[in-house]
Order: sequence, then structure tokens, then C-alpha cells
Amino acid sequence: MQDYVKINPADNVAVALNELKAGLTFKIDGNDVTLKDDIRMGHKFALTDIPEGGKVIKYGFPIGSAVTGIEAGAHIHTHNLKTLLSDNLEYKYEPAEKYSQPDLALREGEKYFEGYMRPDGRAGVRNELWIIPTVGCVNNIARRIEEQAKPLIGGSIDNVVAFNHPYGCSQMGDDQENTREALAALITHPNAGGVLVLGLGCENSNIEVLKEGYLKGRDLSRVRFLKCQDSDDEVSEGLDIMRSLAEEAGKYKREPVPLSKLIVGLKCGGSDGLSGITANPVVGRFSDILASAGGSTILTEVPEMFGAETILMSRAENEEIFGKTVRLINDFKDYFRSHNQTIYENPSPGNKEGGISTLEDKALGCTQKSGLSPVKDVLGYGEALKVPGLNLLSAPGNDLVASTALVLSGAQIVLFTTGRGTPFASAVPTVKISSNSALAGKKHNWIDFDAGRLTSGKTLDELGMELFSYVRGVAAGKPVKSEKGFRDFAIFKKGVTL
Repeated sequence: MQDYVKINPADNVAVALNELKAGLTFKIDGNDVTLKDDIRMGHKFALTDIPEGGKVIKYGFPIGSAVTGIEAGAHIHTHNLKTLLSDNLEYKYEPAEKYSQPDLALREGEKYFEGYMRPDGRAGVRNELWIIPTVGCVNNIARRIEEQAKPLIGGSIDNVVAFNHPYGCSQMGDDQENTREALAALITHPNAGGVLVLGLGCENSNIEVLKEGYLKGRDLSRVRFLKCQDSDDEVSEGLDIMRSLAEEAGKYKREPVPLSKLIVGLKCGGSDGLSGITANPVVGRFSDILASAGGSTILTEVPEMFGAETILMSRAENEEIFGKTVRLINDFKDYFRSHNQTIYENPSPGNKEGGISTLEDKALGCTQKSGLSPVKDVLGYGEALKVPGLNLLSAPGNDLVASTALVLSGAQIVLFTTGRGTPFASAVPTVKISSNSALAGKKHNWIDFDAGRLTSGKTLDELGMELFSYVRGVAAGKPVKSEKGFRDFAIFKKGVTL
């Protein structure tokens, strides 16, 4: 196994692929580099002397500047590196050379997955019964109905899930809109074969408001509504509705569905210094493969694009999409400043522990998940995907909120890369992909796919195709680790609660 990697020929740092001891000497680019410090896995060391104020280059781009002079072989991290990020920038559309999609030569059967076709033309990868509260006041009723409806699982009914949340009332402005858009999107998501919308009756985002302004024009053939204040026994009535939904949902059967109907969300969390070298590039290769086969992927975590946004802008399909990408970035910076927050308050303590030093460092690794395909569209929060291929989505970096946002835009599966591990799951099958094999071995109850093998002999093409095959299996019903009892749903909250 190689001890280190220099990611881009222009880099003046290398990243340790395992624990390295001070005093070791490596021949790198014809020069002897002797380590001045112990270097932990995922952490960086200088390949040349870097003067105070000099740029530190990783992935071929600056990730910050040296706080003090750094000797070749020295550890580079938060103690001697600072961000170069600033306020809103002016951008110019400079399209990159068009990336030619990989020649896959897929076998005929690989162009499809076994899914559930819905009346509105979309497809689900699960056939579940969902209970969706319109307001947090009825969360416990939803959970009670979920518990008592579990015996309905079986046949083609994959699960019964209640998606509790604390919102739906006492909200203003964008927060209230976000809640209503989120609920409408979840209510009509294709992974649900039947949905019980559980309202209280006096909330702002009540059933009538949703029906009249947010669900109009959507397919409600699989949806039933119950207002608890109008019911003598809401649990008993809710269970009757669930039984009726189960009978109808049981008629759906898996059938061959073209990959053009598969939408996969891309997310990372608990990243380490190897995430941008192994797991995220493997997901990027998967994204290119799926896009070339007619499918779609969605990349979000806008604050974790800061410092790498020009890469995405250069891949915009046209100048209109470039403009939408610029607004995506600058609007999020404005959002930060509207709350008197700096735009670079990232990475997290766990990221830093794993070797990520600045937001640029994190962003350049994060955006590897997008592969090399052109950006086809930019989506607002809660907006459904319309254009096949790679899409960008407005949502924050928070794992639960961002993953939920991917689901609301139509993702039937979320790929979640991690270098440190997490048990969480979104509302849809959430595939955990480890950046290092040690994590995959230690947390085998969390991790579904080991991308750390990229450092021990596997190629990017091999792992990309392996992940593509794995995801097709998940789409066809193969359960992922997080489906064993884990589901999370978090709506993006921006402002005031009354």
C-alpha cells in the first residue's frame, strides 16, 4: 500500500494514506522529502518550503495560505494554514472543455432497475406506507399509528414509517414556505405506496392549506387525510386508513424501470482527509456513469462548495445555468451574513480531526462527488428535479437537513460518504460509503460500501462500476444498513419562530 498521495501535479502538499513517522524520507518529484513531524492518516505534509503568506495547493487549487513559513516535510493543518475565503465574488463564465461521458457498453439488463411505477410516471425504489404529520403537535399520534400498523409489512409492503418533525405552526416567511413545500414533496414521493397525512386542525400548515396551495396538480391517488380534532378516536381511524392504504399499495409490483427514472442524491458527512481522495471520487465516477445512462444525480451542501464553486461554474451546461450557479453561491453567502455569521465557519471538529484544515480543503474534496459531467440545472429548496443529469440544489451542509432536501427534490436513494462514520439515515435508502477501509471494518453495522479500497489496488473505474451495480441492487430492493430502524427527516429552518 502506498504511504502517501499527491493528488494533482500542481500540488505542494501530499496526503498520508496511513500513519507516518517523523524522519521518514520519500522521493517525490525527484526530490527527497524528510518528514519533520508525525503525520496521521488523511493529514497533509509540505512537499516544498512554503513562505509565510504563500498559497498551499491541494487538488490543484489553493486551500489557504501559510500563517508562517512551512518547511518541506512539515505537517500542514489548522495551526499553520488559514482560509482565503471572502465575501461575494464576481464570476465570469469560462466553460471547461466538455467532458465526454464514459463508454459503458452496459448490458441490456443494466439499463433498468426493478422498481415500482407510479400513476404520475415516476418510479419508487421502495413500496412503503408513510405517516406524515402536518404539525409537530400530532407526532406522538403518528408514532402510535406507526407502531400499531407494523403488522401490515409483508408482501410488497416494505415498511411503515412515520416522519415526525417539530414544525407546521408558529412559523413565518421562508420557514413556513419551506415546511409546506417540504411536506407536499414528501407526501407525493414515489417511494411511498400509500400516505396518511395526519393533521391537527388549527395549525398554519393545515391540510386545507396544503391541498389548496401546495398539493394542487400533484398525484394524490395514494394519499389519504385525517384531521385529529375532527375524529373521536384518531388512532383507530388512522389504523383503518392504513389498512386501506396497504390493500391498495399491495397491488404495486416491481417491474423493469429505465435508469432515466432513477434520481440519486449525493452527500458527505463526518469527512476526513481521504474523503476527497477515495469515497467522493468514487461517487463522482458513479454520478458520471448514471448520467451517461440517462439517470440523474443531485449535489447539495452549498456552504461546502465555497472555495470550489468555480469548478462547478465552469461545467455549467450554458450561461443561464452558470448564472443560476452564481446566484446559488452568493445567495447562501448573503444568508450567512444576514445572521451575522462568517462564511468560512467550517469544517467541523471531526473534519479537522480527520485532516481537513479549511473550508476550501473541504469544498474541493466535497465537490469530487459531482464527477466531471456538466451541470444541467440548479434547484431551489423543495424544487423537483426536471432536467436529467447532474443537478445542484440549494440546501445547507447539515447532514439531516441536506439529505432531506435531496429527497424533497426527488432522490429515491442517497449516497452518503464518510470518513468517520454515522448511523443516521434519510427518508429514503441511505448508502454509507467509507473513505477508508479501517472504518468499513470497524463499523460494518453502518457502512455499506468500502471506497478505501482505492488505496489498495482497486481502480476508480472498477469501484465506480461496482458502486453503480450496488446502487441498482438497492433500487431493486436490497436493504442498506441504515434501513434497520433508522429514519430521519429535517426541514430547513431559516428564521423566526413565534
